[in-house]
Amino acid sequence: MTTIVIANKNSDFKLITELASIIWKEHYTPIIGIEQVEYMLEKFQSVSAIKKQIEEGAKYFMISHEDSAVGYLSVSKKENSLFLSKIYILSSSRGKRIGKTAMQFIENLAKEKQCNSISLTVNKYNTNSIKAYEKMGFKNIEELIMDIGNGYVMDDYKMKKKI
Repeated sequence: MTTIVIANKNSDFKLITELASIIWKEHYTPIIGIEQVEYMLEKFQSVSAIKKQIEEGAKYFMISHEDSAVGYLSVSKKENSLFLSKIYILSSSRGKRIGKTAMQFIENLAKEKQCNSISLTVNKYNTNSIKAYEKMGFKNIEELIMDIGNGYVMDDYKMKKKI
């Protein structure tokens, strides 16, 4: 069984940083290189970065499957859209419908918050994730290049799904 609960204490944030380190290093190193991965982990997925994002309105959730933490997600409301900032699941836990359960959770949350769409950004070279999002009804609406400092950029597509 998959459960999704709000992350709201230091121990949750520490677990998220541990999951992020495993998932990001495995998934993103071939796409953007280990140096940028480590920079982004510190900038966006450290305990202090997570706390700052929450102070600015983000909500983090822990994803567990059969009582083990297997991933996390983060969302924030932007006007009439729910922005899916992060959704990550350990590779060893993929193929168990956890992602589908998480996306249903996100859609329900968007409806609760009276949003008419869900948007996200995804690295242009993250082809498997792009295909998965398209299969779930997301459409590519924009190309984005964002300077994140230290000589790095995020080269993304913005995708959106109407609900």
